[in-house]
Amino acid sequence: MDEIYRAIEEKVRAVGYPGEVDGFAVYEDICNQIEDRENGSYVLISKTGEEIWYEYVLEVMEENFNLSVMIIHTGEGDYRIDFDS
Repeated sequence: MDEIYRAIEEKVRAVGYPGEVDGFAVYEDICNQIEDRENGSYVLISKTGEEIWYEYVLEVMEENFNLSVMIIHTGEGDYRIDFDS
């Protein structure tokens, strides 16, 4: 699982986001939000700070999920991370 957390962090750094992102915390946040949800496509929002919030675009499946896009919204701008490319 550590490789998944690292992959999240590396993708976020690659788009130039200057803040800290914890891959484990992002993964856990998504897992908590999709618990008991039906299979399907979702856009989920998670506020992480006063001016920072995450937007997740994902597909929930029977035993897992596919995070396609994560957008980090900040007061200075938005950072779009495409996990499908």
